[in-house]
Parts: sequence; structure tokens; C-alpha cells
Amino acid sequence: MINQKRDEIVRATVLCFSGLDPSGGAGLQADIEAIGQSGAHAAIACTAITVQNSQEVFGFEATSHDLLLAQANAVVKDLPIRCVKSGMLGTTENIQALSHFLRQHPNYQYVLDPVLVANSGGALGDQATLVAAFQQLIPLATLITPNTVELRALTGSNDLTQATKKLFQMGANAVLVKGGHEPTQDYIKNTLYIQGNIISETQCPRLEGEYHGSGCSLASFIAGRLAQGDSIENAVHLAETWLFNVLSSAESPVVGGQKMPKRF
Repeated sequence: MINQKRDEIVRATVLCFSGLDPSGGAGLQADIEAIGQSGAHAAIACTAITVQNSQEVFGFEATSHDLLLAQANAVVKDLPIRCVKSGMLGTTENIQALSHFLRQHPNYQYVLDPVLVANSGGALGDQATLVAAFQQLIPLATLITPNTVELRALTGSNDLTQATKKLFQMGANAVLVKGGHEPTQDYIKNTLYIQGNIISETQCPRLEGEYHGSGCSLASFIAGRLAQGDSIENAVHLAETWLFNVLSSAESPVVGGQKMPKRF
């Protein structure tokens, strides 16, 4: 736990750049809960206020880049930031603001979850514009966690092997390719690459239904473990195991709709 004395803070902190999801299924609440479950503390720089529920995105209003940086700069003054995690950024200005912040703090590890759309299909910014802007963040990331839809969008390649190679050509250090959107009926396969090499391939049974906030939760738990000193491989392994358990007990706000991960 965080000690009362400022000079004796002991819990490693992850600073999250993400949007507010009023349903609590994804975005900042998913970040806070997942990082807490990892054993780290979550600090927040809110990138946008979204209008959504557990099933649908209706719109959003982005935070200005000045306000975003003010939030982040206030936090770093008195919390032991060890890792930064980003999810929804929403605008090219916010991507540029985060890039500027990371270059000012090169010792921070950084988990980039390249959010382009919500699981419900709702837009979280203009995709073509965001894809171009994300290129400045790719070389700064310790780990990038795209699903296969995002991987193809970021690289312009439909072949997953070639798309991953292209991501490394763009300066990536490590990439966790999440296979939940691929047409494998009985299982989901994730592949972890570090410096272009396959480090691990993991499979888990495909659970029934769709899940709201699974990607946010996975990336944030990884960030929490990195903040506490784990290797990328171990952080990913622990996060995948944890996520399968919380999705297995997910709750259904709407019959037949997306389920909400039960992160506690």
C-alpha cells in the first residue's frame, strides 16, 4: 500500500492515458481495476469523456492536449511512476502530447494498446488519421498489444506475419498479437514477439460471447507487472492467466450482449 509519508511511497505506479467509459467496463475504470489487481497503483491522465454503455458507443469529447499534459505532469511530481499505459487517445493532438511526454521521461516503460474502435464497433476517433499518428508512438513503446484488426490497420498488411514484421520495421521493441478476432472457433492464440522473434505462443479456450474491456484489462495488468519489475514475458504470462479467469466469471448486463469482465 501507499505509505502516508510522501518520501516513503513504496508501491510502483502506472500512469494511464485513457478515456472515461461511463459503463465502467472499459477505459479508465478497467485500467484502475486491472492495475490494482496486478499489485501496482494506477494514476490517471484522462484523454476523453465518452458517451457509451456496455453495448454501444454514441460519441466522445476529447480532452485538450494542454489539459492532458497538465494532468500527467502533476502526477509525476509526487508518485513513483514506473510505467505508462495508453488506450483511447482520440485525437492526433493527444497522441502528439503523449509522444512529447514520453520523450521527456525516457526511463518510463510504456505499454501501447492501440485502440481504434470499441469492441461494439463505435468509433473512438478517425481511424486513418489515428493510424498515421500512432507511428510516432511505436518506437517509444516497451510493448505494443494490438488485436489482429488493429495490427492490420496499423501496418496496411492483411497477412499477420508480414504485418508483425512491418511493425518491427516501424521501430517496435515487442509486440503481443492478440488473436481473439481470428476465426478460430475453439481457441484463441496470442503470440509474443520481442525484437522480431517469437518468444511465446499461448492458447486458451474461446469463451462464449463478446467482452467489453478485455483489451484494456490485459494491457493494464501487463503494465502493472512491468512497473513492479517483471520481464515482458512474465508480465504477459501472468496477465493472460488473470484475464482468462476474470472473463470466465464475466457478467452480462444485456441478454445476448457484450459481457463485463469481473475484475475482482
